[in-house]
Amino acid sequence: QVQLVESGGGLVQVGGSLGISCAASGRTFNRYAMAWFRQAPGKEREFVASINWSGGGTYYADSVKGRFTISRDNAKNTVYLQMNNLKPEDTAVYYCAGHRVMWGTVSGKLDDYSYWGQGTQVTVSS
Repeated sequence: QVQLVESGGGLVQVGGSLGISCAASGRTFNRYAMAWFRQAPGKEREFVASINWSGGGTYYADSVKGRFTISRDNAKNTVYLQMNNLKPEDTAVYYCAGHRVMWGTVSGKLDDYSYWGQGTQVTVSS
């Protein structure tokens, strides 16, 4: 049974920074690409960032490029998302996702991910 548990969400002011984490258990974490998606009220879930199994490859949505950084620590079975210069439009529930196949590459496609966390709320106030 794969489990992904996000933590670290909260309320932050415009221009501020916040880091969120996702702890994985139940399978060989270090063989799978991971990603962050987000979903705002009334909107579809959208891709934010992805990282390959080793951490050597990353891919970002244009809306967060240069502001967000995805990273992972395979020894701790954890993936991180550092968010800087936050904007009101970054407000959403952030979900951690695990790729559906071993050794899969970075991807922004929702269907490439089979495992999902419960989400953590990030609210950016102006």
